[in-house]
Amino acid sequence: MALPALNPEGELDALVDILPPALQPPVRAVPGDELLEVVLDLGRLPEARLASRTVVLAEAPVTDAELEHVLSHLSPLGEDNRAGIERTLHRVSAIRNRRGRVIGITLRVGRAMLGTIEVIQELVESGRSLLLLGRPGVGKTTRLREIARVLADDLHKRVMVIDTSNEIGGDGDIPHPAIGGARRMQVARPELQHAVMIEAVENHMPEVIIVDEIGTAQEALAARTIAERGVQLVATAHGNTLENLVLNPTLSDLVGGVHQVTLSDEEARRRGTLKTVSERRAPPTFDVVVELVNRDEVVVHKDTARAVDALLSGRPPGGERRRRAGDRIEVEPEPDRVAELDGLNRARPESAGAEGAGTRATRVHIYGVGRQVIDRVMRTLGADIRIVARPENAEELFVLRSRSGEPRIRRLLERPGAKVHYLKRASASELRKALRNAFVSGVSGADEAEAREALEEAELAIHRALNEGVSIPLSPRPPRLRRLQHQLVERFHLQTMSVGSGDERHLVIYPEGADGLRAGE
Repeated sequence: MALPALNPEGELDALVDILPPALQPPVRAVPGDELLEVVLDLGRLPEARLASRTVVLAEAPVTDAELEHVLSHLSPLGEDNRAGIERTLHRVSAIRNRRGRVIGITLRVGRAMLGTIEVIQELVESGRSLLLLGRPGVGKTTRLREIARVLADDLHKRVMVIDTSNEIGGDGDIPHPAIGGARRMQVARPELQHAVMIEAVENHMPEVIIVDEIGTAQEALAARTIAERGVQLVATAHGNTLENLVLNPTLSDLVGGVHQVTLSDEEARRRGTLKTVSERRAPPTFDVVVELVNRDEVVVHKDTARAVDALLSGRPPGGERRRRAGDRIEVEPEPDRVAELDGLNRARPESAGAEGAGTRATRVHIYGVGRQVIDRVMRTLGADIRIVARPENAEELFVLRSRSGEPRIRRLLERPGAKVHYLKRASASELRKALRNAFVSGVSGADEAEAREALEEAELAIHRALNEGVSIPLSPRPPRLRRLQHQLVERFHLQTMSVGSGDERHLVIYPEGADGLRAGE
């Protein structure tokens, strides 16, 4: 269900009207509700970028005269190379060459939408400080506008918007209706945002302050100062997830900061950790953190302190996943991340092995690679390993080389007998290659799907052999894949035999207690 817009009639026309005359008809021809931005780069074809595609607007490249036409209809560009159109939310950004001449322009369509905060409305109205995280284009600024309007108009609070580059309230001295009755303080230059934040508290007695994109240590300190004065703070910050923020040395203070603590021998034994651990340094500036997954889905951490403490101790941060489904808001607990990662091998019979065979998969910790990348690789790898959340519990470590100098990892690498694999990049292809080399030897990238199929067949047969006590013949496979199947079966203390000849040669898996059998290859 599309959300209703709050933009005054004809606001999109104001953006189209400043384009060169030849480009206006093709822009008006594209669906207005899908248009995200118009891109004009010198010497290249002009483009209209929509939510799902890009439309070329003309067959002739953009000229200097066309760029000058757009600039002549705007107020002078600021030091951040941005300008706006008065009483609208549209943003115009310029690209300059080394001599300062404008050689590219991005005209971003600004919109105000109603209903964007329904999934977090009770958090906004609770009076607690709220931090929004998410990638560009996911709707952080759009939500800030509605939060400002709801708090000012519906809850009748004194709301002050700190508007750097007129991003939230639009261009001009009169703010856009999208922020309702909230007041707005403009910021002349981005580097002055922290000073204006403090000025707002000291001079105007707000109950709520709203800030877009906290990105520097000074702004993080100003945010803490505001929160400590009892003012509700609603802001966005760089980073997609809470974990990104915790690992960011500049912005981690927003969620309490991180420092190293040396434990006593007794306390280290009690916790089962090394003597030096990472802990939260102070109470978080923001009570609640919301990860914006997309425009209709969020993950909410209602207790920032608890979530950060969990991350620092190697446990999942928890959280609540909420999504808009038509007219309903669906709420479900976020899956336990450790359980989810450990469960990536749930097709493998670990539980059966524990009952019947008393064995387990190799424990692996991967450091410096995002969870989504790990999930994607593990689902297609076909290796009998178990991802663990804490590196101290791992038998083998896979470490991003650029992160190997961090104190926590350096100490682990110094352990006697530590088995470490280094990754050049935090990409899925790099991780898949490293894990395949370590655990799926003899299988090339082109054969990975075939190896996965062979291992899955062996896993199902192991289940039946353990649970039903029957012998299971497998499909004919080449020697290298039979070897992989045998290595997996061996972990469960079952026996195998290769039977048949030529292309029909295959493994047979026998249940426990079967005697007189020759082991597989």
